[in-house]
Amino acid sequence: MLPQKPARRGRKLKLRQFVVWSVLPFLGVVTAFGVMPQTGTGSAGTQTVVEEITLPHTAPSGNATTFWRNDRVQGGDTVTDLLRRLNVEDSAADNYLRTARAVESFRKLAAGKAVQAETASDGSLLALRYPDNSGGQVLIEKNGNSFSARTLPAQLEHRIFMRIGEIKTTLFAATDEANLPEPAANQLADIFGSYIDFHHELRSGDRFSVIYEVSYSNGEPVRAGRILAAEFINRDKLYRALYFQNGDSGDYYTPEGYSMHRAFLRSPVEFSRISSGFTSSRFHPIMHKWRAHKGVDFAAPMGTKVMVTAEGTVSFVGEQTGYGNLVIVKHKGRFSTAYGHLSRFASHLHAGQRVVQGEVIGYVGKTGWATGPHLHYEFRVDGQQRNPLRVSTPVAPSISNTQRNAFLDATRDLSTRLGILHNISLAQID
Repeated sequence: MLPQKPARRGRKLKLRQFVVWSVLPFLGVVTAFGVMPQTGTGSAGTQTVVEEITLPHTAPSGNATTFWRNDRVQGGDTVTDLLRRLNVEDSAADNYLRTARAVESFRKLAAGKAVQAETASDGSLLALRYPDNSGGQVLIEKNGNSFSARTLPAQLEHRIFMRIGEIKTTLFAATDEANLPEPAANQLADIFGSYIDFHHELRSGDRFSVIYEVSYSNGEPVRAGRILAAEFINRDKLYRALYFQNGDSGDYYTPEGYSMHRAFLRSPVEFSRISSGFTSSRFHPIMHKWRAHKGVDFAAPMGTKVMVTAEGTVSFVGEQTGYGNLVIVKHKGRFSTAYGHLSRFASHLHAGQRVVQGEVIGYVGKTGWATGPHLHYEFRVDGQQRNPLRVSTPVAPSISNTQRNAFLDATRDLSTRLGILHNISLAQID
């Protein structure tokens, strides 16, 4: 086995906050750990599982007692080192694993990968398995006096995790401290982005709770999945979101069935800062005179992605005096939006093209009358600029009357769990 160095996280995580499903309904638990296999988004479990290992089928060996042991590859491990920790005392198995081409992938396992071994009472190896690069597992079995290897397909399962966190500086610093995976942290920002301005409305002491899925392959986590339910308390105002799957599509709604998504995003640039707001008079840095600023400037590094804030049709792509590289999008009804000072446009973007909310249409730059890299964003009603941070925008469709009972049935358990997390969060404050 080639020496490997264990991967290190970019930052240390101070506290991992988990909840054990099986005791939460009955006890006021403040911080605990729990993982639960999940087959559907709405079913509550009653069994606490730390790690589940599905044992592969092996032919009868004739031994009265066999043992399964589990270990992980460590940096600098040799085949002999790992087998010794697995209590394998079998020179034939050691030689096979060190030399056979069929298990070359075993000798290249990275540090941290899990390996399971079945041994007889005398320490001889009966079976061994480890993950391959495709997400499946390699199973090595003893057949008489020799060994053979075959690849098993991935055995996927979904487990539910919960996290609670508190804002001290930034959203992502808090999600890191709560050990919330990055994909789930991004989803959290998207879900509440229509109601909370994460640029400047966060304050120390704001709190969040998240219930989300993690996909496992053969007992190993492979990716963080969808957030199922979340709560955010911003400036003492509580927001809750529940995921509801209706046929092939799904979205987030309040517990009352109202859509969490407004027709327009609050910001076209993720986590930038506002460098110049909407105002009737400001001193122009290039023209050196006072004039109105009919948009909002978002300062961001050169090349930052710019997203369209609502579904619509591109009506203009090109250069315009003052704006530099500019994109204008016409939306339903009386609304349109403009995105100026772009360094470049998204590939193949053209007038007449349909775009969906959140689609990248360009990249932050400093073209036109710009002294530094930023996005100039305008929100227009009947062609007149309005303050995008204050204007009332339409809300996406809510749950229909025909879907309401199905929605309430599907989300009742998630609402209960959010309530439990809310109480835990309050207990930690006290």
